[in-house]
Amino acid sequence: MQSVKITFFATLTLFSVFGCNDTDSPVVEPVTSQTIKNLAADPAQINPQTGQPVGATNRFTLFSLEDGAQVANSDSATNKWDIGFRATTIIVNGGSIRSGRGGAFIHTGTFEELKAIPAGTTFATDESPAQLAIPASSGRGWYNYANTIITPIPGKVLLIRTGDGKYAKVEILSYYKDAPATPTSTSQGRYYTFRYVYQPDGSQTLN
Repeated sequence: MQSVKITFFATLTLFSVFGCNDTDSPVVEPVTSQTIKNLAADPAQINPQTGQPVGATNRFTLFSLEDGAQVANSDSATNKWDIGFRATTIIVNGGSIRSGRGGAFIHTGTFEELKAIPAGTTFATDESPAQLAIPASSGRGWYNYANTIITPIPGKVLLIRTGDGKYAKVEILSYYKDAPATPTSTSQGRYYTFRYVYQPDGSQTLN
């Protein structure tokens, strides 16, 4: 029995020495796209007389791209979250008013064709409520507002540097609950549906 063990060990040793070499390319595992549906972003009821939202908390819904889950507001001063949502405003966990290492860049192109962070990309950060990495206004960030409807701008992909310095791409698909193909004035807003790819190894590859 002892000789069998020695022979098996020797075989493994030879395989380790001669079965691979320093010139072998590393195996790159593909990352997959995830879709998040109906993430509540401080939903509110609309007062039919004034047209203004009521009942909102004014708090951001914080989200971890690594975990694919909401993060408690009590962790807002940590790097556990990457991106936050409140109404049409999207924040990132980086900048002088945040505690993480995050940032964002609005890329023009398709989600599928964006395979990596483009060379020379400069990530903006959240420096004040009025100076956010992702502009919170119609036509300048991720959405257009017309005839009371919020519509994601086609061909806009959010490149995100996460709270702990990794990378992801995010595409907002809908602002309305259950993502209606054609939202109307009666559609319930402040419910995000989005898809994203997160790269856990810290590289800038996104496919």
